[in-house]
Amino acid sequence: MALDLMLRYPQKIKAIEPDNADIRLLLQLVEQRRLLVEDKCRFVNRLINTLKQYYPQPLEWFSHRDSSLFCELIIRWPSLQQLKRARSNTVRHFMNARGGPAVAYTEQRVTSIANAIPLTTDKSVIEANALMATALASQIKLVGEFIRTYDERIESLFDTLPDAELFKSLPGMGPCMGPRMLAALGDNRDRFSSAEEIQNYAGIAPVTERIGQKSWVHWRWQCAKFVRQTFVEWAAKTVNSSYWAKLYYQGMREKGKSHQSAIRALAFKWIRIIYRCWKTRTRYDEAKYLLALEARKSPLLMP
Repeated sequence: MALDLMLRYPQKIKAIEPDNADIRLLLQLVEQRRLLVEDKCRFVNRLINTLKQYYPQPLEWFSHRDSSLFCELIIRWPSLQQLKRARSNTVRHFMNARGGPAVAYTEQRVTSIANAIPLTTDKSVIEANALMATALASQIKLVGEFIRTYDERIESLFDTLPDAELFKSLPGMGPCMGPRMLAALGDNRDRFSSAEEIQNYAGIAPVTERIGQKSWVHWRWQCAKFVRQTFVEWAAKTVNSSYWAKLYYQGMREKGKSHQSAIRALAFKWIRIIYRCWKTRTRYDEAKYLLALEARKSPLLMP
């Protein structure tokens, strides 16, 4: 099919010019970082499930199950029986060693440890699951360290790129989404000739199919899935950081749209704005955009 398209419509097909080395490096870094984050989430879920089999107390003591303190606790004392054998001062010093907000919960945790009752005393269950919990906690800790290494490299690379300030001006962008968005669009302004091309490339624009008098709209399967994920995740963040985006999202929800449908529709709208800013190398200005909406009497701002 691809060969047939090239033979029949060569004038409609243009070669993709690769981005410069820094953009290509950034794209690989942000994609690999995302894979590590997904691995970390998978390990955390497995650790939670393992602890529920024999040692659920740490899940009550800690709300962040991917923190270094949580993982080190599991590695050092992989069962409640071992933790209860430790002296209170040893546990207290362990909890306070890293400092930070967690110190405020130290005494509460020490007291809870003293009063904790084992879920099971079956040694076979405890030994097997303790070994698995230790392995998973070690992997979470290691992956977390590599994610921080990626964050440092991505940040240093992102700050050297000319378009960095443009993407930083967008609401809710943050240190993770900014590099991902820049990597998604690149720096070649000739790559996309319209916002619609970006919407199709990212899989945000739905596909309409027709057979006879019947037509239906469905999810776009052929697209850059990581780019789509980037736009959708960022659009969700703008609901709480952009005035008009919040109004648009609320309006879609009032029309009966699901959360995901409303976010995708918002991403579709955002792409038009981003394309114009990217094409003209202009920083986004929320106040300026609101004035433009008011000038054309947009329903978004109507009471």
